[in-house]
Amino acid sequence: MNKRNITNQNKAYFFALVAVLFWSTVSSAFKITLRYLSFDIILFWSVFTGTFFLTVVIALSKAGFNQNDFGKKSLLSSAIMGFINPFLYYLLLLKGYDLLDAQEAGVINYIWIIFLVLFSIIFLKQKIKPMGLAALLISFAGTLIVITRGDFSKMRFSSLSGVLLIITAAALFAFYWILNMKDKRDDVKKIWMNLGFGLLYIIAYQMVVYKEIVIPSLNGLVGSIYIGLFEISITFVIWLKALQHSEDTAKVGNLIFLSPFLALFWINRAVGETIRLSTIAGLVLIVAGIILQKFYGAKKV
Repeated sequence: MNKRNITNQNKAYFFALVAVLFWSTVSSAFKITLRYLSFDIILFWSVFTGTFFLTVVIALSKAGFNQNDFGKKSLLSSAIMGFINPFLYYLLLLKGYDLLDAQEAGVINYIWIIFLVLFSIIFLKQKIKPMGLAALLISFAGTLIVITRGDFSKMRFSSLSGVLLIITAAALFAFYWILNMKDKRDDVKKIWMNLGFGLLYIIAYQMVVYKEIVIPSLNGLVGSIYIGLFEISITFVIWLKALQHSEDTAKVGNLIFLSPFLALFWINRAVGETIRLSTIAGLVLIVAGIILQKFYGAKKV
């Protein structure tokens, strides 16, 4: 590896770690902002912020906007993808966070990667190995530990509705990324257009439910802007920069596994939740299953 490659790889690690750090704060941001605003109003202002930020980023970039970005196929794809994410995904996710502890919701949502594996088998023609099946069972066991808080004898959930909402959201997010992988448009423009359509759906939702665009309190607005920047928009741009600078995407991709553990730290410090041993044990199993699946679980047919 020459000096230039080393420099680029170091930049890749830096951008990746910044992205992981931002993403690790999101569960706390969700829970804190929910103290001041309802989940659906948070969704509007967050997506509005994310869409505005990416509009500025693209407008100031060398590529800018061009007529090819708004072809019929692009518009149709984004109309579908924008309904899934951000509209439906975050609607379910934020409501789930409203019903559960941040540590439960955050860890359960991480199983979207397991759904991604399952959907890859169905839609991308991947074949699962016995080790892959074992990995899925390990992650499933970890999820059960989290949602039952380690008490399998009673199988009581803090909020069954919350658990089902988060699991459904995780499945939707995985399906969204399957569609995203098949869509070969520029990543930033694609996310921007998806957000734009999502914003239209959210505005329609607001008009039906509230008959107006609700103006939030200052605390709620600040929280929503934070989510819009560091969950929905700017962090994806940073992550893409990490992938672009890295000689091997796996080198930075594996850093994403730090995020849920860092998230528990912020949930404890910022939200004030006492992190349960069952949450840590469940998360370890979920991540272990994901890692096992990543390296040994599946292959293309």
